[in-house]
Amino acid sequence: MPSSSSSSTIFLFSLVLLVLFCNTKGLIKLPPNETVPAVIAFGDSIADTGNNNHLKTVVKCNFPPYGKDFQGEVPTGRFGNGKVISDLIAEELGIKDLVPPYMDPNLQPQDLLTGVCFASGGAGYDPLTPQIVSVLSLADQIEMFKEYISKLKGIVGEERTNFILAKSLFIVVAGSDDIANTYFVAHARELQYDIPTYTDLMVTNAAKFLKEIYGLGARRIGVLSAPPIGCVPSQRTLAGGLQRGCAEKYNVAAKLFNVKLSSQLSSLTKNLPNSRIVYIDVYNPLLDLIQNPTKYGFEFVDKGCCGTGAIEVAILCNPASPTCSNVAKYVFWDSYHPTEAAYRALIKPVLEKYLSSFL
Repeated sequence: MPSSSSSSTIFLFSLVLLVLFCNTKGLIKLPPNETVPAVIAFGDSIADTGNNNHLKTVVKCNFPPYGKDFQGEVPTGRFGNGKVISDLIAEELGIKDLVPPYMDPNLQPQDLLTGVCFASGGAGYDPLTPQIVSVLSLADQIEMFKEYISKLKGIVGEERTNFILAKSLFIVVAGSDDIANTYFVAHARELQYDIPTYTDLMVTNAAKFLKEIYGLGARRIGVLSAPPIGCVPSQRTLAGGLQRGCAEKYNVAAKLFNVKLSSQLSSLTKNLPNSRIVYIDVYNPLLDLIQNPTKYGFEFVDKGCCGTGAIEVAILCNPASPTCSNVAKYVFWDSYHPTEAAYRALIKPVLEKYLSSFL
């Protein structure tokens, strides 16, 4: 009769095999000799799957009408009407349908094996950005990542943990809140920095963060560019003039940041052995979606589905807010965040373009 310790080992090994091989059916096919066991997300509200629910901050959305098109119409703390990009990447790769927030008190051991989300709505590369709205900084997210690694080692051991970290796809998305909120709306950095020096600060902090997660075992890291932030409905309202056009100075800042970020990531990949740190351009695909909506089946690009669509986001998009009759026609759910349909229109082509760079 096997000892209790060997029974536990057999159980854990079986659990690992079950999680690794009984994946959801992915749409993107990997080469036969490759595996991506988990998706691990860092950053801001574009990836946050509910961490902010557990923080004392106004940057929350765990109430209707958020989650209107989620399973069971549940507001989970995702900043949208349904799934967000961290979920959709895991789904496309056939790993799992949803990437849970690391701060979820009901997180299960098997969730850790296939990836979690550390992102926090309102975070940024500038340490001041999360401070302004009392959310998790990237430094906080790294501390949670260290704790996650420790838990993973407790479940599958050090060797398997190292394998999972080396083969998983890490997604980092930040920068929008730095440019839109900290720099332009709050004016919190304008006296210290002009846009060229502020984008330098952002890129320096991005590189520092990436080197830290590399040092902890991450190898396949996809870093999303800043989007055309001046074209999101709220920024059109705040800085787009009477016609609510795209706020060009916001987009100029985003493009400058993106050029510097892309260059920095190329340098990091050359200098960090076995790393695959990939710059993922979402600026141009999202801009194309906004400029040519009918090509993708959309109609409304300058307002969100929630409320007037011009300014409502987070607590301003609430149970008292009316919503549009057909969300499928909208690129934006609220005044800041895309709809699940818009994310879906972007994610598959983006993954198909960049996936080979990680393998």
